[in-house]
Amino acid sequence: MIILIFQETTNFLDLISYPLGSTIFVMLLSLTIALFSSFLTKKLVDTEEIERKQKLIKKHKDEKKRIIKLAETNPKQYRKKKIKWQRKDQFIKNIERGMSMQRMKPMCFTFLPMMIMYGLMNLFFERNPIACTPMNANDVMLIGEYIWAATNIDELPPAWTALVWGEARHIGKFEGWIGFTAWYFLNSLCFNTIINRLLGIQSQTTGGMEGMFKGMGAEAQEFPDI
Repeated sequence: MIILIFQETTNFLDLISYPLGSTIFVMLLSLTIALFSSFLTKKLVDTEEIERKQKLIKKHKDEKKRIIKLAETNPKQYRKKKIKWQRKDQFIKNIERGMSMQRMKPMCFTFLPMMIMYGLMNLFFERNPIACTPMNANDVMLIGEYIWAATNIDELPPAWTALVWGEARHIGKFEGWIGFTAWYFLNSLCFNTIINRLLGIQSQTTGGMEGMFKGMGAEAQEFPDI
């Protein structure tokens, strides 16, 4: 079946306009962009310095948790360590701001080209099906309505569907197919995570969503007044 799909056309634009050509094309596109973005980050950002500062910030936030626990067991020690921690906190915040600026360096080179590329790809693929998922895209909370894909019922059924189902037919919005935006995002998330790990840009102890949520949890804790 795969061979038949690729034999149907020799025109590149036709080839990538429907699955499996479009499925593989978007995968390769997201891989290329992820590689370029990661190598650019490696070149422009001092990742070792970022790692060192990230550990310092994590240590500072962990210290806050330990100090809060002292409020009940040793109030005198708690007040002393609280003042010391608050004096250091402004220094840590300045480090965080500096890190944010460093991480934004690659965006100066990639933001505009990415927006142009994304706009062109959306115009080309529109809301046509690109990849099929094992679940109904509409069931995804909050974003389900925006990621599903289906064929246009006002037009003739796409010819490529005959190679899959034996006869040309339309694909409905509840059949689990997703379009360019969702498929690109899934691939980009996957490839960026893997490549960043391999290049040492994001370590298991300081990077990723887990580290972000832990940091938010520590900041949410307030010093009790005693």
